[in-house]
Amino acid sequence: MTTGAPSATIWDGTRLGITIGSVVLIFLAAIEALAVTTVMPVVSADLHGEALYAVAFSGTLATSVIGMVAAGTWSDRTGPRAALYTSVAAFLVGLVVSGIATDMHTFLAGRLIQGLGAGGQTVALYVVVARVYPPHLHGRIFAAYAAAWVVPSMIGPFLAGLVTELLHWRWTFLGVAALTAGAFVLVAQRLSGVSLEADARDAGDGDPDAVADTPAVGPVPGSFATRMLLAVVVAVCAVGVGFTVEVPFPVGGALAAIGIIVIGVALLPLLPKRTLRAAPGLPSVVLTRGLIAGAFFAAEAYIPKLLMDEHGFSPSIAGLALTLAALGWSSASAVQGRWGESLGSRRIMLITFTLLVTAIAGVLAVVLVWPLPWMVVVGWGLAGAGMGLLYPRLTVLTLAYSTTRDEGFNSSALSISDATGSALAVAVAGLGFVALPLLGSGFATVYAFAAVLTVLALLPGLRMGDPVR
Repeated sequence: MTTGAPSATIWDGTRLGITIGSVVLIFLAAIEALAVTTVMPVVSADLHGEALYAVAFSGTLATSVIGMVAAGTWSDRTGPRAALYTSVAAFLVGLVVSGIATDMHTFLAGRLIQGLGAGGQTVALYVVVARVYPPHLHGRIFAAYAAAWVVPSMIGPFLAGLVTELLHWRWTFLGVAALTAGAFVLVAQRLSGVSLEADARDAGDGDPDAVADTPAVGPVPGSFATRMLLAVVVAVCAVGVGFTVEVPFPVGGALAAIGIIVIGVALLPLLPKRTLRAAPGLPSVVLTRGLIAGAFFAAEAYIPKLLMDEHGFSPSIAGLALTLAALGWSSASAVQGRWGESLGSRRIMLITFTLLVTAIAGVLAVVLVWPLPWMVVVGWGLAGAGMGLLYPRLTVLTLAYSTTRDEGFNSSALSISDATGSALAVAVAGLGFVALPLLGSGFATVYAFAAVLTVLALLPGLRMGDPVR
Protein backbone atom coordinates (compact mmCIF):
# COMPACT_ATOMS: atom_id res chain seq x y z
CA MET A 1 0.00 0.00 0.00
CA THR A 2 1.50 3.31 -1.00
CA THR A 3 2.63 5.58 1.80
CA GLY A 4 2.50 9.32 1.76
CA ALA A 5 3.04 12.41 3.86
CA PRO A 6 0.07 13.71 5.84
CA SER A 7 0.10 16.86 3.69
CA ALA A 8 -0.38 14.90 0.47
CA THR A 9 -3.68 15.21 -1.39
CA ILE A 10 -5.56 13.17 -3.98
CA TRP A 11 -4.81 15.95 -6.48
CA ASP A 12 -1.00 15.76 -6.22
CA GLY A 13 0.80 15.49 -9.55
CA THR A 14 1.66 11.83 -8.99
CA ARG A 15 -2.00 10.96 -8.37
CA LEU A 16 -3.82 13.49 -10.52
CA GLY A 17 -4.22 11.17 -13.51
CA ILE A 18 -5.69 8.27 -11.58
CA THR A 19 -7.96 10.57 -9.60
CA ILE A 20 -9.41 12.13 -12.73
CA GLY A 21 -9.72 8.84 -14.57
CA SER A 22 -11.42 6.96 -11.77
CA VAL A 23 -13.78 9.84 -11.03
CA VAL A 24 -14.84 9.85 -14.70
CA LEU A 25 -15.74 6.16 -14.45
CA ILE A 26 -17.75 6.74 -11.28
CA PHE A 27 -19.49 9.66 -13.00
CA LEU A 28 -20.60 7.43 -15.88
CA ALA A 29 -21.74 4.68 -13.52
CA ALA A 30 -23.81 7.28 -11.68
CA ILE A 31 -25.42 8.51 -14.88
CA GLU A 32 -26.33 4.96 -15.88
CA ALA A 33 -27.67 3.89 -12.48
CA LEU A 34 -29.88 6.93 -12.07
CA ALA A 35 -31.13 6.77 -15.66
CA VAL A 36 -32.06 3.08 -15.51
CA THR A 37 -33.95 3.43 -12.23
CA THR A 38 -35.88 6.40 -13.65
CA VAL A 39 -36.93 4.86 -16.95
CA MET A 40 -37.49 1.20 -16.02
CA PRO A 41 -41.28 1.59 -15.57
CA VAL A 42 -41.43 2.83 -19.17
CA VAL A 43 -39.02 0.19 -20.50
CA SER A 44 -40.87 -2.71 -18.88
CA ALA A 45 -44.19 -1.48 -20.27
CA ASP A 46 -42.80 -0.85 -23.77
CA LEU A 47 -41.18 -4.30 -23.97
CA HIS A 48 -44.18 -6.04 -22.37
CA GLY A 49 -42.07 -7.31 -19.49
CA GLU A 50 -43.67 -5.76 -16.42
CA ALA A 51 -43.58 -9.09 -14.55
CA LEU A 52 -39.79 -9.03 -14.91
CA TYR A 53 -39.43 -5.44 -13.69
CA ALA A 54 -37.36 -6.45 -10.65
CA VAL A 55 -35.12 -8.78 -12.67
CA ALA A 56 -33.83 -5.81 -14.66
CA PHE A 57 -32.21 -4.66 -11.41
CA SER A 58 -31.49 -7.93 -9.62
CA GLY A 59 -30.04 -9.62 -12.72
CA THR A 60 -27.45 -6.89 -13.23
CA LEU A 61 -26.49 -6.99 -9.57
CA ALA A 62 -26.27 -10.77 -9.62
CA THR A 63 -23.91 -11.05 -12.59
CA SER A 64 -21.79 -8.29 -11.12
CA VAL A 65 -20.73 -10.86 -8.50
CA ILE A 66 -18.94 -12.83 -11.24
CA GLY A 67 -17.14 -9.69 -12.36
CA MET A 68 -16.18 -8.90 -8.79
CA VAL A 69 -14.62 -12.29 -8.10
CA ALA A 70 -12.73 -12.28 -11.40
CA ALA A 71 -11.48 -8.71 -10.95
CA GLY A 72 -10.49 -9.30 -7.31
CA THR A 73 -8.35 -12.34 -8.08
CA TRP A 74 -6.99 -10.79 -11.26
CA SER A 75 -6.04 -7.62 -9.38
CA ASP A 76 -4.28 -9.52 -6.59
CA ARG A 77 -2.24 -11.52 -9.12
CA THR A 78 -1.26 -8.98 -11.77
CA GLY A 79 -2.54 -5.60 -10.61
CA PRO A 80 -5.89 -3.93 -11.35
CA ARG A 81 -5.12 -2.34 -14.74
CA ALA A 82 -6.19 -5.16 -17.08
CA ALA A 83 -9.17 -6.03 -14.88
CA LEU A 84 -10.35 -2.43 -15.01
CA TYR A 85 -10.03 -2.12 -18.79
CA THR A 86 -11.82 -5.40 -19.45
CA SER A 87 -14.63 -4.46 -17.08
CA VAL A 88 -15.20 -1.10 -18.75
CA ALA A 89 -15.41 -2.83 -22.13
CA ALA A 90 -18.06 -5.26 -20.85
CA PHE A 91 -20.01 -2.38 -19.34
CA LEU A 92 -20.03 -0.68 -22.74
CA VAL A 93 -21.20 -3.80 -24.60
CA GLY A 94 -24.04 -4.35 -22.12
CA LEU A 95 -25.28 -0.79 -22.58
CA VAL A 96 -25.40 -1.19 -26.35
CA VAL A 97 -27.26 -4.52 -26.20
CA SER A 98 -29.90 -3.11 -23.85
CA GLY A 99 -30.21 0.06 -25.90
CA ILE A 100 -31.04 -1.80 -29.13
CA ALA A 101 -33.21 -4.53 -27.54
CA THR A 102 -36.63 -5.15 -29.07
CA ASP A 103 -37.91 -7.53 -26.39
CA MET A 104 -37.55 -7.87 -22.64
CA HIS A 105 -35.33 -10.94 -22.73
CA THR A 106 -32.77 -9.28 -25.01
CA PHE A 107 -32.89 -6.21 -22.80
CA LEU A 108 -32.20 -8.38 -19.76
CA ALA A 109 -29.30 -10.08 -21.57
CA GLY A 110 -27.71 -6.67 -22.01
CA ARG A 111 -28.27 -5.90 -18.36
CA LEU A 112 -26.53 -9.15 -17.39
CA ILE A 113 -23.49 -8.31 -19.50
CA GLN A 114 -23.48 -4.82 -18.07
CA GLY A 115 -23.44 -6.31 -14.58
CA LEU A 116 -20.27 -8.26 -15.35
CA GLY A 117 -18.51 -5.04 -16.28
CA ALA A 118 -19.91 -2.93 -13.47
CA GLY A 119 -18.91 -5.46 -10.82
CA GLY A 120 -15.37 -5.85 -12.08
CA GLN A 121 -14.95 -2.11 -12.43
CA THR A 122 -15.94 -1.49 -8.81
CA VAL A 123 -13.43 -3.96 -7.36
CA ALA A 124 -10.62 -2.89 -9.68
CA LEU A 125 -11.09 0.74 -8.66
CA TYR A 126 -10.98 -0.15 -4.97
CA VAL A 127 -7.66 -1.93 -5.50
CA VAL A 128 -6.38 1.04 -7.50
CA VAL A 129 -7.15 3.25 -4.50
CA ALA A 130 -5.32 0.88 -2.15
CA ARG A 131 -2.26 0.79 -4.42
CA VAL A 132 -2.02 4.50 -5.22
CA TYR A 133 -3.30 6.40 -2.17
CA PRO A 134 -1.99 6.27 1.42
CA PRO A 135 -4.52 5.25 4.11
CA HIS A 136 -5.11 8.79 5.36
CA LEU A 137 -6.37 9.76 1.88
CA HIS A 138 -8.81 6.88 1.46
CA GLY A 139 -11.67 8.83 3.00
CA ARG A 140 -10.96 11.76 0.68
CA ILE A 141 -10.82 9.75 -2.54
CA PHE A 142 -14.04 7.93 -1.71
CA ALA A 143 -15.61 11.29 -0.93
CA ALA A 144 -14.44 12.43 -4.39
CA TYR A 145 -16.12 9.39 -5.89
CA ALA A 146 -19.30 10.37 -4.09
CA ALA A 147 -18.93 13.92 -5.39
CA ALA A 148 -18.86 12.46 -8.91
CA TRP A 149 -22.54 11.72 -8.30
CA VAL A 150 -23.36 15.40 -7.75
CA VAL A 151 -23.84 16.48 -11.38
CA PRO A 152 -25.58 13.22 -12.40
CA SER A 153 -27.81 13.46 -9.36
CA MET A 154 -28.79 17.02 -10.22
CA ILE A 155 -29.57 16.36 -13.87
CA GLY A 156 -29.45 12.59 -14.41
CA PRO A 157 -32.94 11.43 -13.35
CA PHE A 158 -34.69 14.48 -14.79
CA LEU A 159 -32.66 14.29 -18.01
CA ALA A 160 -33.32 10.55 -18.37
CA GLY A 161 -37.03 11.16 -17.93
CA LEU A 162 -36.97 14.06 -20.38
CA VAL A 163 -35.06 12.06 -22.99
CA THR A 164 -37.62 9.27 -22.58
CA GLU A 165 -40.52 11.70 -23.03
CA LEU A 166 -39.07 13.66 -25.98
CA LEU A 167 -36.99 11.00 -27.78
CA HIS A 168 -36.99 7.41 -26.58
CA TRP A 169 -35.83 5.45 -23.56
CA ARG A 170 -33.19 3.74 -25.74
CA TRP A 171 -31.12 6.89 -25.77
CA THR A 172 -30.66 6.72 -22.01
CA PHE A 173 -28.58 3.59 -22.67
CA LEU A 174 -26.98 4.45 -25.99
CA GLY A 175 -26.08 7.93 -24.82
CA VAL A 176 -24.20 6.58 -21.80
CA ALA A 177 -22.54 4.03 -24.10
CA ALA A 178 -21.19 6.83 -26.29
CA LEU A 179 -19.84 8.66 -23.25
CA THR A 180 -18.27 5.46 -21.94
CA ALA A 181 -16.49 4.84 -25.25
CA GLY A 182 -14.96 8.31 -25.13
CA ALA A 183 -14.08 8.05 -21.47
CA PHE A 184 -12.44 4.67 -22.02
CA VAL A 185 -9.78 6.32 -24.16
CA LEU A 186 -9.38 9.13 -21.64
CA VAL A 187 -8.99 6.76 -18.70
CA ALA A 188 -6.42 4.62 -20.51
CA GLN A 189 -4.35 7.73 -21.18
CA ARG A 190 -4.64 8.93 -17.60
CA LEU A 191 -3.52 5.58 -16.18
CA SER A 192 -0.63 5.20 -18.61
CA GLY A 193 2.66 5.19 -16.74
CA VAL A 194 1.09 4.96 -13.27
CA SER A 195 2.44 2.03 -11.24
CA LEU A 196 -0.37 -0.10 -9.82
CA GLU A 197 1.80 -2.91 -8.47
CA ALA A 198 1.77 -3.84 -4.77
CA ASP A 199 4.82 -2.71 -2.84
CA ALA A 200 6.66 -4.83 -0.30
CA ARG A 201 5.53 -3.00 2.81
CA ASP A 202 2.58 -5.31 3.49
CA ALA A 203 4.17 -8.42 2.03
CA GLY A 204 5.66 -9.37 5.37
CA ASP A 205 7.83 -6.44 6.47
CA GLY A 206 5.11 -4.08 7.64
CA ASP A 207 3.88 -3.19 11.07
CA PRO A 208 2.40 -6.38 12.57
CA ASP A 209 -0.16 -4.37 14.51
CA ALA A 210 -1.56 -3.01 11.27
CA VAL A 211 -2.48 -6.48 10.06
CA ALA A 212 -3.30 -8.13 13.34
CA ASP A 213 -6.88 -8.81 12.34
CA THR A 214 -6.08 -10.21 8.90
CA PRO A 215 -5.36 -13.89 9.63
CA ALA A 216 -8.60 -14.28 11.55
CA VAL A 217 -10.79 -13.03 8.74
CA GLY A 218 -8.70 -13.54 5.62
CA PRO A 219 -9.66 -15.35 2.45
CA VAL A 220 -10.52 -18.98 2.47
CA PRO A 221 -7.96 -20.93 0.41
CA GLY A 222 -9.23 -22.10 -2.93
CA SER A 223 -8.42 -22.01 -6.60
CA PHE A 224 -9.54 -19.27 -8.91
CA ALA A 225 -11.67 -21.80 -10.79
CA THR A 226 -13.45 -22.79 -7.56
CA ARG A 227 -14.18 -19.20 -6.63
CA MET A 228 -15.45 -18.45 -10.12
CA LEU A 229 -17.72 -21.49 -10.00
CA LEU A 230 -19.15 -20.32 -6.70
CA ALA A 231 -19.69 -16.84 -8.10
CA VAL A 232 -21.57 -18.29 -11.06
CA VAL A 233 -23.73 -20.35 -8.69
CA VAL A 234 -24.53 -17.21 -6.67
CA ALA A 235 -25.38 -15.23 -9.81
CA VAL A 236 -27.52 -17.95 -11.41
CA CYS A 237 -29.48 -18.54 -8.20
CA ALA A 238 -29.97 -14.82 -7.63
CA VAL A 239 -31.31 -14.38 -11.17
CA GLY A 240 -33.44 -17.48 -10.67
CA VAL A 241 -34.98 -16.03 -7.52
CA GLY A 242 -36.06 -13.06 -9.61
CA PHE A 243 -37.70 -15.26 -12.22
CA THR A 244 -39.76 -17.13 -9.60
CA VAL A 245 -42.23 -14.27 -9.95
CA GLU A 246 -43.50 -16.07 -13.07
CA VAL A 247 -44.25 -19.24 -11.10
CA PRO A 248 -47.47 -19.57 -9.02
CA PHE A 249 -46.69 -18.35 -5.52
CA PRO A 250 -46.55 -21.47 -3.33
CA VAL A 251 -44.12 -23.14 -5.74
CA GLY A 252 -42.36 -19.89 -6.62
CA GLY A 253 -41.86 -19.03 -2.97
CA ALA A 254 -40.40 -22.46 -2.25
CA LEU A 255 -38.01 -22.19 -5.19
CA ALA A 256 -36.94 -18.73 -4.05
CA ALA A 257 -36.22 -20.06 -0.55
CA ILE A 258 -34.10 -22.89 -1.96
CA GLY A 259 -32.21 -20.42 -4.11
CA ILE A 260 -31.47 -18.20 -1.12
CA ILE A 261 -30.14 -21.16 0.90
CA VAL A 262 -27.86 -22.24 -1.97
CA ILE A 263 -26.57 -18.68 -2.27
CA GLY A 264 -25.78 -18.57 1.45
CA VAL A 265 -23.71 -21.75 1.20
CA ALA A 266 -21.93 -20.67 -1.99
CA LEU A 267 -21.03 -17.28 -0.51
CA LEU A 268 -19.06 -18.68 2.42
CA PRO A 269 -15.71 -19.06 0.59
CA LEU A 270 -16.18 -15.70 -1.12
CA LEU A 271 -16.50 -13.71 2.10
CA PRO A 272 -14.25 -13.27 5.15
CA LYS A 273 -14.60 -16.01 7.75
CA ARG A 274 -17.56 -15.64 10.15
CA THR A 275 -19.25 -12.97 7.99
CA LEU A 276 -22.70 -14.58 8.20
CA ARG A 277 -22.27 -14.77 11.99
CA ALA A 278 -21.53 -11.03 12.21
CA ALA A 279 -18.14 -11.44 13.88
CA PRO A 280 -16.65 -8.11 14.99
CA GLY A 281 -14.44 -6.21 12.59
CA LEU A 282 -14.25 -6.94 8.87
CA PRO A 283 -16.94 -9.68 8.84
CA SER A 284 -19.49 -7.26 10.27
CA VAL A 285 -18.41 -4.56 7.81
CA VAL A 286 -19.07 -6.90 4.89
CA LEU A 287 -22.40 -8.17 6.29
CA THR A 288 -23.61 -4.64 7.03
CA ARG A 289 -22.92 -3.67 3.43
CA GLY A 290 -25.11 -6.48 2.08
CA LEU A 291 -28.04 -5.86 4.40
CA ILE A 292 -28.13 -2.08 4.17
CA ALA A 293 -27.65 -2.17 0.38
CA GLY A 294 -30.51 -4.64 0.07
CA ALA A 295 -32.81 -2.45 2.13
CA PHE A 296 -32.04 0.73 0.23
CA PHE A 297 -31.96 -0.54 -3.36
CA ALA A 298 -35.00 -2.80 -3.04
CA ALA A 299 -36.93 0.23 -1.86
CA GLU A 300 -35.45 2.67 -4.39
CA ALA A 301 -36.20 0.41 -7.36
CA TYR A 302 -39.91 0.96 -6.72
CA ILE A 303 -39.84 4.71 -5.98
CA PRO A 304 -40.31 5.86 -9.63
CA LYS A 305 -42.86 3.10 -10.22
CA LEU A 306 -44.84 4.20 -7.16
CA LEU A 307 -44.85 7.83 -8.27
CA MET A 308 -45.75 7.02 -11.90
CA ASP A 309 -48.26 4.22 -11.39
CA GLU A 310 -50.06 5.46 -8.30
CA HIS A 311 -49.72 9.24 -8.52
CA GLY A 312 -49.45 9.99 -12.23
CA PHE A 313 -45.98 11.54 -12.22
CA SER A 314 -44.15 11.84 -15.54
CA PRO A 315 -40.75 10.10 -15.77
CA SER A 316 -38.86 13.39 -15.50
CA ILE A 317 -40.75 14.55 -12.38
CA ALA A 318 -40.61 11.11 -10.76
CA GLY A 319 -36.85 11.28 -11.14
CA LEU A 320 -36.74 14.15 -8.64
CA ALA A 321 -36.91 11.63 -5.79
CA LEU A 322 -33.75 10.00 -7.09
CA THR A 323 -32.18 13.42 -7.53
CA LEU A 324 -32.68 14.34 -3.89
CA ALA A 325 -31.47 10.93 -2.74
CA ALA A 326 -28.30 11.17 -4.82
CA LEU A 327 -27.63 14.72 -3.64
CA GLY A 328 -28.12 13.61 -0.05
CA TRP A 329 -25.79 10.68 -0.67
CA SER A 330 -22.98 12.78 -2.14
CA SER A 331 -23.32 15.53 0.48
CA ALA A 332 -23.24 13.06 3.37
CA SER A 333 -20.26 11.29 1.80
CA ALA A 334 -18.38 14.57 1.86
CA VAL A 335 -19.23 14.87 5.55
CA GLN A 336 -17.90 11.37 6.15
CA GLY A 337 -14.72 12.15 4.25
CA ARG A 338 -14.06 15.15 6.49
CA TRP A 339 -15.39 14.04 9.87
CA GLY A 340 -15.81 10.27 9.55
CA GLU A 341 -12.91 9.45 11.85
CA SER A 342 -14.17 11.71 14.62
CA LEU A 343 -17.75 10.46 14.31
CA GLY A 344 -16.72 6.82 14.47
CA SER A 345 -18.38 3.75 12.97
CA ARG A 346 -20.96 3.21 15.71
CA ARG A 347 -22.33 6.74 15.55
CA ILE A 348 -22.39 6.71 11.75
CA MET A 349 -24.37 3.46 11.79
CA LEU A 350 -26.94 4.84 14.23
CA ILE A 351 -27.42 8.01 12.17
CA THR A 352 -27.85 5.99 8.98
CA PHE A 353 -30.33 3.65 10.66
CA THR A 354 -32.43 6.57 11.90
CA LEU A 355 -32.51 8.33 8.52
CA LEU A 356 -33.30 5.18 6.54
CA VAL A 357 -36.05 3.96 8.87
CA THR A 358 -37.62 7.43 8.89
CA ALA A 359 -37.60 7.55 5.07
CA ILE A 360 -39.07 4.06 4.63
CA ALA A 361 -41.75 4.74 7.24
CA GLY A 362 -42.67 7.91 5.39
CA VAL A 363 -43.10 6.03 2.10
CA LEU A 364 -45.23 3.40 3.85
CA ALA A 365 -47.39 6.16 5.26
CA VAL A 366 -47.94 7.57 1.76
CA VAL A 367 -48.84 4.11 0.44
CA LEU A 368 -51.26 3.19 3.25
CA VAL A 369 -52.49 6.36 4.95
CA TRP A 370 -51.62 9.72 3.42
CA PRO A 371 -51.61 9.94 -0.40
CA LEU A 372 -49.08 12.80 -0.41
CA PRO A 373 -46.53 11.82 -3.07
CA TRP A 374 -44.16 14.70 -2.36
CA MET A 375 -43.46 13.08 1.01
CA VAL A 376 -41.87 10.26 -0.98
CA VAL A 377 -39.60 12.67 -2.82
CA VAL A 378 -38.45 14.46 0.33
CA GLY A 379 -38.22 11.30 2.40
CA TRP A 380 -36.04 9.55 -0.10
CA GLY A 381 -33.58 12.40 0.15
CA LEU A 382 -33.12 11.46 3.82
CA ALA A 383 -32.51 7.83 2.84
CA GLY A 384 -29.81 8.90 0.40
CA ALA A 385 -28.10 10.98 3.08
CA GLY A 386 -28.00 8.01 5.42
CA MET A 387 -26.45 5.80 2.76
CA GLY A 388 -23.93 8.45 1.78
CA LEU A 389 -22.71 8.67 5.35
CA LEU A 390 -22.31 4.91 5.79
CA TYR A 391 -21.19 3.61 2.38
CA PRO A 392 -17.76 5.25 2.12
CA ARG A 393 -17.14 4.43 5.77
CA LEU A 394 -17.60 0.73 5.01
CA THR A 395 -15.08 0.94 2.18
CA VAL A 396 -12.56 2.81 4.33
CA LEU A 397 -12.92 0.18 7.06
CA THR A 398 -12.43 -2.64 4.56
CA LEU A 399 -9.14 -1.20 3.35
CA ALA A 400 -8.06 -0.51 6.93
CA TYR A 401 -8.50 -4.20 7.74
CA SER A 402 -6.57 -5.24 4.59
CA THR A 403 -3.00 -5.61 3.33
CA THR A 404 -1.70 -5.83 -0.23
CA ARG A 405 -1.97 -9.62 0.11
CA ASP A 406 -5.75 -9.52 0.43
CA GLU A 407 -6.90 -6.11 -0.80
CA GLY A 408 -8.41 -7.71 -3.88
CA PHE A 409 -10.17 -10.44 -1.90
CA ASN A 410 -11.55 -8.11 0.76
CA SER A 411 -12.61 -5.45 -1.76
CA SER A 412 -14.22 -8.20 -3.82
CA ALA A 413 -15.98 -9.57 -0.72
CA LEU A 414 -17.37 -6.13 0.16
CA SER A 415 -18.71 -5.65 -3.35
CA ILE A 416 -20.03 -9.23 -3.54
CA SER A 417 -21.96 -8.68 -0.32
CA ASP A 418 -23.29 -5.40 -1.71
CA ALA A 419 -24.37 -6.87 -5.04
CA THR A 420 -25.72 -10.15 -3.68
CA GLY A 421 -27.63 -8.45 -0.89
CA SER A 422 -29.10 -5.94 -3.33
CA ALA A 423 -29.93 -8.56 -5.97
CA LEU A 424 -31.65 -10.87 -3.51
CA ALA A 425 -33.52 -8.05 -1.82
CA VAL A 426 -34.79 -6.64 -5.12
CA ALA A 427 -35.79 -10.12 -6.31
CA VAL A 428 -37.62 -10.97 -3.08
CA ALA A 429 -39.27 -7.55 -3.08
CA GLY A 430 -40.43 -8.19 -6.65
CA LEU A 431 -41.87 -11.55 -5.65
CA GLY A 432 -43.65 -9.98 -2.71
CA PHE A 433 -44.92 -7.11 -4.85
CA VAL A 434 -46.67 -9.53 -7.21
CA ALA A 435 -47.64 -12.43 -4.94
CA LEU A 436 -48.06 -11.04 -1.41
CA PRO A 437 -49.61 -7.56 -1.44
CA LEU A 438 -49.79 -6.18 2.09
CA LEU A 439 -53.18 -4.64 2.86
CA GLY A 440 -53.91 -4.81 -0.85
CA SER A 441 -50.74 -3.03 -1.97
CA GLY A 442 -47.59 -4.58 -3.40
CA PHE A 443 -45.78 -1.33 -2.63
CA ALA A 444 -46.54 -1.78 1.07
CA THR A 445 -44.94 -5.23 0.93
CA VAL A 446 -41.79 -3.83 -0.65
CA TYR A 447 -41.30 -1.10 1.95
CA ALA A 448 -42.19 -3.27 4.93
CA PHE A 449 -39.55 -5.73 3.72
CA ALA A 450 -37.00 -2.91 3.35
CA ALA A 451 -37.72 -1.81 6.92
CA VAL A 452 -37.04 -5.33 8.22
CA LEU A 453 -33.70 -5.48 6.41
CA THR A 454 -32.71 -2.10 7.86
CA VAL A 455 -33.37 -3.35 11.39
CA LEU A 456 -31.36 -6.52 10.70
CA ALA A 457 -28.41 -4.40 9.51
CA LEU A 458 -28.18 -2.69 12.88
CA LEU A 459 -26.60 -5.70 14.69
CA PRO A 460 -23.50 -6.10 12.50
CA GLY A 461 -23.41 -2.33 12.00
CA LEU A 462 -22.71 -1.81 15.69
CA ARG A 463 -19.92 -4.44 15.69
CA MET A 464 -17.75 -3.04 12.88
CA GLY A 465 -15.21 -1.32 15.12
CA ASP A 466 -12.71 1.43 14.35
CA PRO A 467 -9.29 -0.11 13.53
CA VAL A 468 -6.20 1.88 14.43
CA ARG A 469 -4.35 3.21 11.38
